[in-house]
Amino acid sequence: MIPSRRPADGMRDFRDLECAVTAISDGTLRRVPTTLADIITILEDRYDPAWAEPWDAVGLVCGDPEAVVRRVLFAVDPVSDVVDEALDWHADLIVTHHPLLLRPVHGVPATTPKGRAVHRLITAGAALYTAHTNADVADPGVSDALARAVGVTGTLRPLSPSAEDPRRGLGRVGELPAPVTLREFADAAAKGLPATAVGLRVAGDPEAPVRTVAVCGGAGDSLLGAARAVGADVYLTADLRHHPASEFREDGSTALVDAAHWATEWPWLGDAAAVVRQTGVETRISTVVTDAWTFRSLEGST
Repeated sequence: MIPSRRPADGMRDFRDLECAVTAISDGTLRRVPTTLADIITILEDRYDPAWAEPWDAVGLVCGDPEAVVRRVLFAVDPVSDVVDEALDWHADLIVTHHPLLLRPVHGVPATTPKGRAVHRLITAGAALYTAHTNADVADPGVSDALARAVGVTGTLRPLSPSAEDPRRGLGRVGELPAPVTLREFADAAAKGLPATAVGLRVAGDPEAPVRTVAVCGGAGDSLLGAARAVGADVYLTADLRHHPASEFREDGSTALVDAAHWATEWPWLGDAAAVVRQTGVETRISTVVTDAWTFRSLEGST
């Protein structure tokens, strides 16, 4: 295989994989197919598993590293509907953000949902790979894609920088091109993110000006203090709990936007797919809504 190049920014250039060739006995050249191992090398160059939290479970879940990969499906969750989509499309690999086996298991019998997913994938010859908290803190990572999706432009910086590399870390903060009201920001964010049954919940004065925006893909109430410390006008994240959100709003002017967990991480799939597409494999971004909530009722007594 042709050796990869490493540009000045430190990231490898894997475009050579697309035209990788090898000499055969008669002196002619033959294209070498892209393998699962090739794809893993590319993903782990961008989303180093060493950056994952100690409790996390990232990397290859099932699959033969020597298997040829022609089609890769990207999704947030490795649930049955995503497996259906992958197998219907004849994908050789699913790359998900959330782990299938985050907590230790003693077996994967097909009588359980997770075991059934593993059995179906192996039977079909499809692999499963996860990039989770290592993708959260990457530069660019999950929150970079989220910030762009809700209208933040220009330079982004981590909300909670990594001690090892301040360019990496959790969350991102940046500026809108021009000030808008909180209501206008929330409306634009709703249009920029995939629709879910939950939609967006907003806490703050609808007419308050917004210019500096902090975001964190996934559950982000651990960064509430960081959002205030950087002077954000609004903090958009997911899974905000009642008491932390209430206390935060009582003690400051930063508005809050609470989105569906799945919706805040879905924009990253396009970035990850672009990384893999360097090899020439076909990629698809799943549009299956795998958010846990399927409908809401607005009826009430007041």
